[in-house]
Amino acid sequence: MIVNGYAYPSIMPEVLQWWLPRLSWLSCFSYGFTAEGELINLEDENLIQAAGGYGVRPMMVLTPMDENGAFNDEVASAVFENPEAEANLIDNIEENIISKGMGGVDFDFEYIRGRYAGNYVELVARTRDRLSPQGYLTTVALAPKTSADQPGLLYQGHDYSGMGEAADYCLLMTYEWGYTYGEPMAVSPINNVRRVVEYGITEIPAEKILLGMSNYGYDWTLPFVRGESRAEKLSNYQAEARAAYYGVSPEFDQEAASPFFRYTDEAGRQHIVWFENLASWQARLSLVEEYGLAGISIWNIMSIFYGGI
Repeated sequence: MIVNGYAYPSIMPEVLQWWLPRLSWLSCFSYGFTAEGELINLEDENLIQAAGGYGVRPMMVLTPMDENGAFNDEVASAVFENPEAEANLIDNIEENIISKGMGGVDFDFEYIRGRYAGNYVELVARTRDRLSPQGYLTTVALAPKTSADQPGLLYQGHDYSGMGEAADYCLLMTYEWGYTYGEPMAVSPINNVRRVVEYGITEIPAEKILLGMSNYGYDWTLPFVRGESRAEKLSNYQAEARAAYYGVSPEFDQEAASPFFRYTDEAGRQHIVWFENLASWQARLSLVEEYGLAGISIWNIMSIFYGGI
């Protein structure tokens, strides 16, 4: 089974050392690019060197980020509309992979406008045509869709069928149902995850799919007020420690296959925390075997998985 993990160069060395024996790929997050197809470099030499010591394939992650480190979908649109910029971007991807000794590229373009879905597939396909003969991988992270015509900016620019042909592997981002500004719920409820997988295998060969795994949780202060509430992001260890501090025992929601607990803080405010543990991960890992998927992709490995894997 392939195990991919996303990491920032700022990862603590001891955390990286814990994860590396458990990984197949280490995805370095993230390179940006300009409207002209020039790369915005990532100082990821520490990740690449550490990966090499464990025989782990380091992957460069490419996102539409500008020089200020902000996501900017206009940058991607500009490249899609300019064949010279696209060719330059592919040249620069190849040069970076070779010069740094990396193992391939992972495209993570989110919020792509629907009219550019075909352009995005073509970019990935052309990159793979360039890299594959040299032994490098081309992968793509895809929004968690359940139908081809699913509405919403997050989904319309991601063509499952096209990417299933264009990329070596497709990483399904099956997480963030529970998120910072959303209502309290599991980050990766297995009932929702299963629906994405069941659609995904109708468009993408199962042996090309990596299932997204979340390695974190959120703490919501109640009552939740849409447009005002903001959940606090926690590592799984922090979630367990918080439950212990407030003297509560986590419960396990069978429908979502996720742990959660409630507590009252010192100010008398009610909270609910959803996170991940070994049982929730085992439930999602069972989908990999059930559907014959290629493996998993972890967002992210900036903290050790509490409970061990």
